[in-house]
Amino acid sequence: MRISTQLQPAYLLHQRPYRDTSLLLEIFTPEQGRFGLVARGARAPKSRNRGLLQLFQPLLLSWTGRAELGTLTGVEPNGTAPRLLGATLYSGFYLNELIMRLLQRLDPHPELFMAYAEALQGLQYATERPLRLFEKRLLETLGYGLMLDHEADTGEPVIAEGFYRYELETGPVAVTQGSVQRPGQGLCLQGSSLLSLAADQLEDAQSLSDCKRLMRAALGLYLGDRKLKTREVFAAMAAR
Repeated sequence: MRISTQLQPAYLLHQRPYRDTSLLLEIFTPEQGRFGLVARGARAPKSRNRGLLQLFQPLLLSWTGRAELGTLTGVEPNGTAPRLLGATLYSGFYLNELIMRLLQRLDPHPELFMAYAEALQGLQYATERPLRLFEKRLLETLGYGLMLDHEADTGEPVIAEGFYRYELETGPVAVTQGSVQRPGQGLCLQGSSLLSLAADQLEDAQSLSDCKRLMRAALGLYLGDRKLKTREVFAAMAAR
């Protein structure tokens, strides 16, 4: 039995050519999660859908089909796309790549869909904070949420003035300020940075720097050996 779905909120994560005039789309919705659609004739010169199927544009999509690959039957805009340029544009690509690499197909997470929409809007005004907050939400969604406000070994509250060695699969452990960090002993972070991330604040340079290192290491546990293409682009841009 073919299932028809009408005007569902969605974002386009990726697209590639398919046959002569069609596209294969990777879609993200709150109720279905990540899945594929065929957009027949979308690359034809007179196709109405050609101009609507844009990355980062909030959409309302209709489709028929079942399981992982359906057929697109309708597209409407669902708001204004964020204005992303330069580094913020590549940050948007980074969000899309994270979802495609880490979120299983047909695994719906409405709260992550909302976090993605909020991150895209936030990228218009800042780069680092929206990325860190989305990364935090993504890890929580996957069941790998970080312990941030209590020590992993003692259960004592993290204090802003303290320094902590973050063990990725357990949490923060208090260390003496100025102690030497040995390889394999985790990341050394300020307590204020951990508390700032726990409260979704990240409004100062130190917490942003600390949490960027923390999130890169935490995500690395689940991304495996294959590097993110967007990170390679960021590195190349920074080296110019």
